[in-house]
Amino acid sequence: MIFDALLQVSGGMTAAGAMFGQAVAGTNTSVLSTNTIDMGPPMMNGVPGQLGDIGSGETLEVSFTVLTAPTGGTSVQFQLIQADDAALSVNVEVLVQTGAIPIASLPAGSPVVLPAAHAAAYAPRRYIGTRYVLVGAIASMTVFAGLVKNVQNKPLFKGGYGIA
Repeated sequence: MIFDALLQVSGGMTAAGAMFGQAVAGTNTSVLSTNTIDMGPPMMNGVPGQLGDIGSGETLEVSFTVLTAPTGGTSVQFQLIQADDAALSVNVEVLVQTGAIPIASLPAGSPVVLPAAHAAAYAPRRYIGTRYVLVGAIASMTVFAGLVKNVQNKPLFKGGYGIA
């Protein structure tokens, strides 16, 4: 899978390709992604009110990677949301979400993947982002997230070994 800089919503990558995560911490709160994806202004292609729709075309996935394991707290829920503003605060709608994932199930390096299909019940909104719903007091956790095509499955082999 390839991460496009314009489709990264939490954290980012250095010029050398190293991921860095967004800090996700707090007590019984929700944390919004630091970045949003602009689906295009209304009047796209000259059609009034037409916005880009992540549900059209081939399936995309939201790939979350826990870079720093959470300390404290009980669980985290990962959500893909849409809104009318870049701050993800006006007319927010949850497109897809995980259940509450226990902290013990989120060690460093944990992947969490959600299909990014648009929820049929909602009209597309201009901005897409992610939200993390925290239960309990989570002191530290960092997450990298972005929209991708074809999530890479992790092989069950140790690094540095070849298979003949």
